Amino acid sequence: MLPVPGGKVLKTNLVGKHMKDYDSMLVLAHFKGHPAGGFGGALKQLSIGCASSRGKALIHSGGFTDSNMDTWKHHAPQDTFCEAMADAASTVAKFFEGKIAYISVMKNLSVDCDCCAVAEDPCMRDIGILASLDPVAIDQAGLDLVYAATDDPGQRHFLDRVESRHGVHTVEAAADLGFGSREYELVELD
Repeated sequence: MLPVPGGKVLKTNLVGKHMKDYDSMLVLAHFKGHPAGGFGGALKQLSIGCASSRGKALIHSGGFTDSNMDTWKHHAPQDTFCEAMADAASTVAKFFEGKIAYISVMKNLSVDCDCCAVAEDPCMRDIGILASLDPVAIDQAGLDLVYAATDDPGQRHFLDRVESRHGVHTVEAAADLGFGSREYELVELD
């Protein structure tokens, strides 16, 4: 159980019990759309990816319950869910502070997550791979690169998913918590 100082929704985050056995973390995310969060990237990996089953229930219910059975009866409003993901992500980033790095693979961009039983085929061309020490900046850069892909015929479909779920709100809430910045410098490597 990790405390969430200044959390908008959660007071505690429940993570996998073996996380305490590690002194560093590499977050490898497949940047893509997501049916609940709008998109999935580093912040989703930190929150949902590191949460225990009870922690996942707590996030999805907006702090209402840690019971998987009751979560489906008490889904959080969308912005609350995004804020709960940011709250949870902040605890993992703080736990590994100074010993964590992030990689986002922006290839095979689909509106659905890899966790979907039947995911849509990729709808956008590959964009590349991002790396950062800041989880907020890497997700903001990923979104910005999708918005910049105006010549990609799948862009609108992808953005419809992100925007219909108010996906950017997770990034906004994370930046408000102060464990990362939406400002970044994109450096291209050959």
